[in-house]
Amino acid sequence: MVVSRKNYAIIVAGGTGTRMGMDTPKQFLLLDGLPVMMHAINAFYRSESSPQLIVVIHPSLRDDWTTLCKRHGFDVPHTVVDGGNSRFESVKNALNAITVAGDTPEDCLIAVHDAARPLISPTLIDKTYLQAARTGTAALAVPSTNSIRVTHGNGLKNNAFPRTRVYLMQTPQTFNGAVLRDAYEQAYEHAFTDDASVVEKKGYPITLVDGDTHNIKITYAEDLPIAEILLRQRP
Repeated sequence: MVVSRKNYAIIVAGGTGTRMGMDTPKQFLLLDGLPVMMHAINAFYRSESSPQLIVVIHPSLRDDWTTLCKRHGFDVPHTVVDGGNSRFESVKNALNAITVAGDTPEDCLIAVHDAARPLISPTLIDKTYLQAARTGTAALAVPSTNSIRVTHGNGLKNNAFPRTRVYLMQTPQTFNGAVLRDAYEQAYEHAFTDDASVVEKKGYPITLVDGDTHNIKITYAEDLPIAEILLRQRP
């Protein structure tokens, strides 16, 4: 694979995992003997895109991350950046770190990935970089297999919606650095649930890349044993 630009990957682990109802943040929980987010970082490290890695962690958890790296002998090169009060702020902090490093956004492709998606494959990672190099944007997504209904007003009224038109977003979402930087100059909105929504709001079209149903996000306690099963099914 020929890389014509400098690649970056922002691994977002700025949350404290309160939805899991556990003392340990979800990205630090063990999956096959290794913290969840280390699986995600390893996938980017093994990819042909070979991005420079930026890990965004809540300031109160930086020491915990350092301890985990020592405990597991985790020596994948990466830069740690403090997370903000929202995912939006966390990504923006990482983008600022790239600028401080002296790289011009126009010369970079930047992937943003949820630390809580440990089963992402290097092959899918590379696909997003290749697509972003062509069109400027690339976001993993899978078509909905469930029936869809859309609520209106106070939720008492709802209507069926064609599921063939609905895609469930995943990460990584990869962008031309200038596009991502421009998008994150906007003011924060509650509608910004992922990077694609931020970039789209700025007026850039989003290119969807076929994702993988195994690329699940660890959100609740029951997601971890599911991830263990899926991990064991890999060749």
